[in-house]
Amino acid sequence: MRGLPGLSAPTHNRGRGSAAEKAALRWLRRQGYRPLARNVVTWAGEIDLVAAEAETLCFIEIKARSGGRYGPAIAAVDRRKQRRLARAAALFLARRPHSGPCRFDVLGIDAAGDGWRFTLIRDAFQA
Repeated sequence: MRGLPGLSAPTHNRGRGSAAEKAALRWLRRQGYRPLARNVVTWAGEIDLVAAEAETLCFIEIKARSGGRYGPAIAAVDRRKQRRLARAAALFLARRPHSGPCRFDVLGIDAAGDGWRFTLIRDAFQA
């Protein structure tokens, strides 16, 4: 656990989100992920990170929360968000076909004492 610069600062959500995504990227690299694309925008929605883990193409949603008022960060990825991610991933794959397996991962970043806790759910939901 380490503090994330900017996450607890009183900045706007986009600034905190950007800081969280940069920290998440470093953390995911240490877990063996190989980033391929960040902030992929389609008409169906945005994919925070597309990365490879071995032969698997991973569409990763990153959520960060500086407080526990609304529950853990991963709880923010509800059915509606999952559907948007699935549609965005389908559009991504239409432009960049992948013959191997694909999955959806969710990375939650939550305040924990004086640092941050990373919670990774591999294969968090099915499209």
